[in-house]
Amino acid sequence: MNSDNRNVILAVVLSMLVLFGWQFFIAGPQLEQAQRQAEIRAAQQAEAEQLAVPQAGAEAGTAAPAATGPQTFADRDSAIAASERVDISTLDLEGSISLTGARIDDLELKQYRETVEPDSPIIALLKPAGLPDAYFIEQGWVAAAGSNVALPDSQTIWTVEGDATTLTADNSVTLRYDNGQGLVFRRTFAVDDYYLFTVTQTVENNGSGDIALFPFARVVRHGDPKVQNFFIQHEGPIGVLGTNNYVARKYHDLQNERQVDFSATTGWLGMADKYWATAVLPKAGTAINARFAYSAPAGTHVYQSNYVETQPVIVPAGGSVSHEAYVFAGAKEDRVITGYQEQYGFDRLELLIDWGWFHFLTKPMHWLLVTLYGILGNFGLAVLAVTVIVKAIFFPLANRSYASMAAMRRVQPEMKAIQERLKDDRPAQQQAMMELYRKEKINPLSGCWPILIQIPVFFALYTVIFISLEMRHAPFFGWIQDLAAPDPTNIFTLFGLIPWNPTAVPILGAFLHLGIWPVIMGITMWVQMRLNPPPPDPTQAMIFNWMPVIFTFMLGTFPAGLVIYWAWNNTLSIAQQWFIMKRHGVEVNLLGNILDSFRRKPKPADEASKS
Repeated sequence: MNSDNRNVILAVVLSMLVLFGWQFFIAGPQLEQAQRQAEIRAAQQAEAEQLAVPQAGAEAGTAAPAATGPQTFADRDSAIAASERVDISTLDLEGSISLTGARIDDLELKQYRETVEPDSPIIALLKPAGLPDAYFIEQGWVAAAGSNVALPDSQTIWTVEGDATTLTADNSVTLRYDNGQGLVFRRTFAVDDYYLFTVTQTVENNGSGDIALFPFARVVRHGDPKVQNFFIQHEGPIGVLGTNNYVARKYHDLQNERQVDFSATTGWLGMADKYWATAVLPKAGTAINARFAYSAPAGTHVYQSNYVETQPVIVPAGGSVSHEAYVFAGAKEDRVITGYQEQYGFDRLELLIDWGWFHFLTKPMHWLLVTLYGILGNFGLAVLAVTVIVKAIFFPLANRSYASMAAMRRVQPEMKAIQERLKDDRPAQQQAMMELYRKEKINPLSGCWPILIQIPVFFALYTVIFISLEMRHAPFFGWIQDLAAPDPTNIFTLFGLIPWNPTAVPILGAFLHLGIWPVIMGITMWVQMRLNPPPPDPTQAMIFNWMPVIFTFMLGTFPAGLVIYWAWNNTLSIAQQWFIMKRHGVEVNLLGNILDSFRRKPKPADEASKS
């Protein structure tokens, strides 16, 4: 490999080091500090109020009503017990709808648990108002400008109509409210087998005049949610809003912007976590005014994703009108979300899952991973199989790359001779090199382009492993019981023999978690680099020598699935490069290169003479 090839590879590697280093050394510690501050604020929070966000509708003055909640509660159970409720019970969901405000504010995901332990609590997605981390969804009506009609709000007490008192996939539930001024409101909730609620609002007008109302819906979240804050995945307010396309805001960005409006658009919006999401969705094609908003009443951070439809619903005197909209609240399962997009026509609902920059590669790779899991029965084995398939697809490119490297090594003596002969005449040296390349039919860049082309594929697979819900709590073999979590072993505790937590050490603690698989990955990376003799340039040699060490520590806190993939990829690369270079007649002195790494380098002649 000549200096030009090596410089291109160095540029790629250093770029990756910058990306990973920023996350590991800067973004990670900043995130931990922000989370600690959020916990302190939550502990000091004496009461939690909900945010009232005015929102322009089709007419001036139209606004989403205030969502006030003066009560505060010590825990989730107390908050749930504070109001009458309608139970929710399906195969995937359990929870309740509060009759105060008729909103979905208590929802747990029965198929997912907080940890790998079988008795661990199931995931609590939505939580009632009055808690520091309240998270709920509600629909309602907004009156036209200048109207004084009495509408139900977040404190309205609804009653159950009919005999159904539990919402299931087979039975809907209807709530009723009479405003005492001639209007009767009904809100019917239905839920499918997974995570989609259909909310049908009916208004019966027993008065003498027509009424114009605007439907609204919102997702409200209190506190500062814990996020990974990783550059390849968005967590926070999210939406697809017509010609605005994909719109996303981080929580801290929304704190600075306070309010972001999108007028007369279509689409949906909500909030996304790494594995879970919520969204309010009008019928496909409905025109809405959408808003992301932030406020801090009484010191509480409150975020909203909400919309008001731009076209009013006219309720004639002596008549009634129904309006239908949807709510998604659940796990980011690709198959389920894609099914909703196809069945209901929701605009690009698949973007609830952040497939990353290379989504055109990421989605097929995710499909391949899930398919292989169905065959092999283990996601760890599926990752290994995907790596083999990717290597096989790129084998022709790798063959060309290593063939070029082999040719470069054959002419290495002639290149050194040219460099020595023309060391004081750089232009002549470059011209002589080009003549040599032309004579031997060598393209000095042909060894680098295949590597560069594979980078998008690498990041796509990396993204799939990082964001894939299927990887969460998926076991491999031995001590790896969760491919989405870091390797639980740690060489700095002698793998559990020393009873202390090195990660609690100030400043250095973040670097003191290093499991067995990251060490294996580092070793395979180091061996792979020994396939070639060390570069003659001291700076390049130092970078290549330290790179495996740096990557080992960087990947120490990465999900085990990623580290296993990288170690396996390195192993396959070693075998592949050995085979191709041997096939092209290049002697691969791997053992000799490894031994040279441990030999003491002789001092240059000028330094030796000085000593």
